[in-house]
Amino acid sequence: MTHAIRLGISTCPNDTFAFHGLLTGAVDWRGLDFQIELLDVETLNERLLAGDFDVCKTSFHAALLAADDVVVLPSGSALGFGVGPLLLAAEKAGRPTDAGQLTLCPGKHTTAALLFDLFHPRSSRVEHVVFSKIMPRLEARTADFGVCIHEGRFTWQAHGLELVEDLGTRWEMETACPLPLGGIVASRQLPAETIAVVQRVIHDSLALALHDRDAALPTMRTHAQEFDDRVLMQHVDLYVNDWTIDLGPTGARALDELSARAASLGLAGGRLEVFAG
Repeated sequence: MTHAIRLGISTCPNDTFAFHGLLTGAVDWRGLDFQIELLDVETLNERLLAGDFDVCKTSFHAALLAADDVVVLPSGSALGFGVGPLLLAAEKAGRPTDAGQLTLCPGKHTTAALLFDLFHPRSSRVEHVVFSKIMPRLEARTADFGVCIHEGRFTWQAHGLELVEDLGTRWEMETACPLPLGGIVASRQLPAETIAVVQRVIHDSLALALHDRDAALPTMRTHAQEFDDRVLMQHVDLYVNDWTIDLGPTGARALDELSARAASLGLAGGRLEVFAG
């Protein structure tokens, strides 16, 4: 009998790249029956917290909130140096300092929003919107600042926006750790042996994509906000690295650092545990 696994994956290029083999059946599902939904990251966060998934790509901010119920898989995470969200402005306006100013964030459970709260607490009004709406809102001057993620990291200058701060660079300077953005978590209600099989399938899918990068492009294009192949592969180059293959001790230390800083400000609770098999 196959074991049904409710799997949530984000539409980000690094995830559709890593999961291309799983999504297309190009890798062996090892007897599991993956029931897959592809959603934007904040919807995934909300659905994870509602208990809708057995396995899910999620922001580490949301994972911290669900830490008692999930474990982090060693493969599939997005973390590194030079990968952080950007705080952008509609025009040269300094930093957000006034309650009358409006900052857009890509969802209250995203790690980007957590970083903004860590580094710019109570600095402005915050509105949470789908990440793809942030740059258009800044261009239209209906917001003062925006925390930009995903492909926008490569395209913001073409939209005539101003860089206020690279929140990832600030994290690196203060912690000397790679920035943990998001990862794959599994419900603790799954048997350990099932979680181990899921981990192997995800590792197989990632290995396949890294072996033949161009083969994943059609899957990536289907779900991307940007359709330029060069931009899509820039995204992969930035967010898929050795820590995506295996978090290892450095990744675990980065998760501990994020957990401690969030807990110190009362922004999230729990400590993330990496599945050890």
